[in-house]
Amino acid sequence: MTHHHNHHDHETDSTLSFDQKIPKLLVHWIKHNKDHAETYRDWARKAKDKDMGNIFILLEEAAVKTEEINRKFEEALKQIPS
Repeated sequence: MTHHHNHHDHETDSTLSFDQKIPKLLVHWIKHNKDHAETYRDWARKAKDKDMGNIFILLEEAAVKTEEINRKFEEALKQIPS
């Protein structure tokens, strides 16, 4: 099994101030999580097609949890002063 792993610069550019960095990180994490949730759902469907119903359920739950995390990130992004 291969795992696609992009280089993630979770610190972003170290020359940015905290106020510049935090919104960039949140936006990055939201996109990253959306990509992961989509992948979890894709594999959930594949598991369901192979009659692996419990794996389907677990992967679907992981996608839902990932979306819940994104709602926290989105709320945090909204609370950053302009």
